Amino acid sequence: MKNKTLLALLTGACFALPLQSQAVTDDQKVILDLLQTNARQDNLSYQIIESLTTEVGPRLAGTPGSEKAVVWAQDTMKRLGFDKVWIEESKVPLWTRGDLTASISAPYPHKVTALALGGSVGTDGKPLEAEVVRFATLDALKAAKPGSLDGKIAYVAYRMERHKDGHGYGKAVGARVAGASIAAEKGAVAFLLRSVGTDDNRLAHTGVMQYEENIKRIPAVAISNPDADLLDNMLTRDEPVMFSLNTSASGPTGRVATIANVIGDVTGSEHPEEVVTLGAHLDSWDVGTGAIDDGIGIGITLATGHYIAELPQRPARTVRVILFAAEEIGLYGAKDYVVQHKNDMDKHVIGAEWDFGNGAIYELTPGVGTQALSEVRDFAEYLAPYGVGMSDKNDAKGQSDMSALGEAGQPAINFSPDGSDYFDYHHTENDTLDKVEPEALKVNTGIFSAFAFWAATSETNFRK
Repeated sequence: MKNKTLLALLTGACFALPLQSQAVTDDQKVILDLLQTNARQDNLSYQIIESLTTEVGPRLAGTPGSEKAVVWAQDTMKRLGFDKVWIEESKVPLWTRGDLTASISAPYPHKVTALALGGSVGTDGKPLEAEVVRFATLDALKAAKPGSLDGKIAYVAYRMERHKDGHGYGKAVGARVAGASIAAEKGAVAFLLRSVGTDDNRLAHTGVMQYEENIKRIPAVAISNPDADLLDNMLTRDEPVMFSLNTSASGPTGRVATIANVIGDVTGSEHPEEVVTLGAHLDSWDVGTGAIDDGIGIGITLATGHYIAELPQRPARTVRVILFAAEEIGLYGAKDYVVQHKNDMDKHVIGAEWDFGNGAIYELTPGVGTQALSEVRDFAEYLAPYGVGMSDKNDAKGQSDMSALGEAGQPAINFSPDGSDYFDYHHTENDTLDKVEPEALKVNTGIFSAFAFWAATSETNFRK
């Protein structure tokens, strides 16, 4: 898949790709500008997402879609010019969603749109009906007295806030993860929550939850925001509100599934053992096609690798794209990558991941040594005309999967895109290709390409 536009632009350009001591040299800037221009004129990252969502679709760990995605990713990397492509396998717990029906059964019957949370148990093959008890927040549920929910369904009604940087997610997601076990401790027979999302669509948001050891496992279900509004309204009446639930979700089965990180290198010309890592997660939930979560990240990182591979001369360091497995159910692939690469983690010079947002990048946050900070600042100044500012923080560990590498010592850059609408679609049936913003995608691909090239042609030790 040759990129004739980039090759034409580079023909006759004078640039040096060995390691540079200046933060952003004039020779580097020539290539950085060309990479940015090319990405903004090209549709490759979008084409990659289209291929993934059309030819593979949903990719939940342990499903045929997950296995198909691994084959697709390897084939795509090879076609895009990565000179080394391989997989690293590991195991994860197996969970199946099954079927689900939900309704308010009294006092005013209504069908409800709902999704089982990832890892939830079912209702043992029969409907479960009980009175609903509402809690405004997870903390309110925590404060309930033991035994106060005996035979009832606990419902956390907290509505997620919309923010450009997505920080409302952190305030809302705790109920999804921990709510079922907390409710069970109080005697509840099931747990409901308002979907962790910012939309008003009648679509529920799934996501992983966790059971605490030695606490009864009860069904855990998210209901759509409009249905949560309906339930809230009904709970203002003076009559008990009864909810009916029937789900065949498997819960923890004790069985395991094979997963695989798919890794591709554009090998460096001078120091191939030193790697600049770009990450995204290959898996997705099973209810959409995984276009924004994390098809966007896959499109950006694979296109970046292609553009670097097409350069007439390779950068000194290796650019490595890691498509991580099983992020959605607990960063399993990333954690396994750290284990398998514990002996060469010191050669991972810096990394960045895309796993949030749909709009253009507006800020970068470094996580580097104090000496390297000035080098990153110079690179940020290069990006400033493209609308990217630099945070005054220096605490980045890497998004999502890349945070596991960050905790293992890899320096990182976190790129912050406009995520105002991201949680409208996150973990829903609406996570589909039409939600991707093509122009923002081009901008972000250009920025990632510039970052990868700059880091791979820099002599900076980002740990110092």
